Amino acid sequence: MAKVKLRDDYREFENGMTALDIAKSIGAGLYKTVCVCRINGELKDLRTPVNGDCELEFLTFDDEDGKKTYRHTASHILAQAVKRLYPEAKLAIGPAIDNGFYYDFDVPAPFTPEDLEKIEAEMKKIVKEDLSLEHFEMTPEEAIKYYEDKGEIYKVELVREHAGKGENISFYKQGDFTELCAGPHIPSTGRVKAFKL
Repeated sequence: MAKVKLRDDYREFENGMTALDIAKSIGAGLYKTVCVCRINGELKDLRTPVNGDCELEFLTFDDEDGKKTYRHTASHILAQAVKRLYPEAKLAIGPAIDNGFYYDFDVPAPFTPEDLEKIEAEMKKIVKEDLSLEHFEMTPEEAIKYYEDKGEIYKVELVREHAGKGENISFYKQGDFTELCAGPHIPSTGRVKAFKL
């Protein structure tokens, strides 16, 4: 059993329960609104297993890190939508920013307002699919080959930058879309209820 400090309260949970499972056991309201958590002060995905005694803090869209996590996931949904509609688009980066999110694409012609409408409609489809965001890692060599095979030149560049640190490269997968990313993310695309391009 893990002794978990939640605000000013201590509760015991089975070792290996995820932070999301713990949120669900506390209440449906928290389960529906939580975006990300802190375990012993470190920002983590809600799918992170809780093993051993710790302090656990749940963050919603009302919290700055909750908002950033939500927006970051929205940027991944944007990239997935663009790749579905415009497979020739090359991916660069897509972070959360203070007032929303963005993603850099290399495309033959700039997106038009009509393109943005199509992209937004595809994003809504991806949200409706409620795809899980699953974290995994590759070695730098595997990551470079993965992106070279896809012709994603900017991603190869980014992997090479990170490869010098001697660590595995972090990825997130949602359905047919895989993205180089350190995270954290909300658990599924279905939780991104509101966005506008």
